[in-house]
Parts: sequence; C-alpha cells; structure tokens
Amino acid sequence: MNIISPLARIYGTVTIGENVRIDDFCILTGNITIGNNVHIACFTFLSGASGFIAIGDYVGIGSRTTILTACDDFSGKSMNNPTIPDEYKPGLHQGPVVLCKHVIVGAHTVILPGVTIHEGCSVGAFGLVKQDLEAWGVYAGVPAKRIGDRARDLLELARRYEAT
Repeated sequence: MNIISPLARIYGTVTIGENVRIDDFCILTGNITIGNNVHIACFTFLSGASGFIAIGDYVGIGSRTTILTACDDFSGKSMNNPTIPDEYKPGLHQGPVVLCKHVIVGAHTVILPGVTIHEGCSVGAFGLVKQDLEAWGVYAGVPAKRIGDRARDLLELARRYEAT
C-alpha cells in the first residue's frame, strides 16, 4: 500500500511502485520512476524535467534532498532559468539520475544531473553528489567522497523480507 501525502505535488510522468511513502511538501516533476519500498521524506524536490530519474527498490531519500536532471550554467556564458529556451543556454548541464537498489541519501543532499548512485551506497547529510558513486560505499562531503564501505548485511534481511 502506498502512502502519498495529500500535501505532496506530483507533475509529469511519475510511475510509482508498491509500498512507497511520499511525505508532506515533496515535489516530483517530470519523468520519474520509483521502485518498491521507497521512502521520500518531507520537503524533497525531484526534477526529472530534462531527462529522467530512476529510483530503485529499497531506497530512502532524506528530507530536503534535491535531485536535478538539469542545472544552469553559472559562469555567465549562458542564459539561465526555465523561462529561457534551451538554445540560449549552451552551458545547461543535463542528464539522467539513477539511484540503484538499497541506496540511502541523507537529509539536505543535492544530486546533480548525469549521476548514478550504484547499489548499496549511502550518502551522508548535506552531501553534494556530482559524479557517479561506486557500489556499497559510504560517501559524505561537498563534493561527496568515499569515506568507507557499507555493510551488506541488509541483503539477507531483504531476502527474508521478500520471502514473507
């Protein structure tokens, strides 16, 4: 059973799996696919308007996280903001974002376009993810850097959960 807050806003083509919880004041827009057993905490913003966002099974996204499939250029070589056609924004950075199975993202994290967070990764609160993260790593910082390895004990717990 899905629990989607009436205070959440969903626009575009958003596909939602089973046993998904989307809390108050979340905004999901664009092309987004959400797997099963996913939690998206309050005040989270997912913008799949310039690509797609794919969220795997058993993913947790902390409150106030932002996931972007497009990011304006800040150098002054490009115009910016959504009121300007893309032809005037040559510096616009675009790309899909993929959060693989068993990923957990801490509160206030920003994930930029073109990033894949591979299976089992955890990203600490206030992280900035601007490149792919290798599987089963623990990441933190601005930009996010690998600071350790994540245990895989949860895989056996997932197998037991799925067997029920």
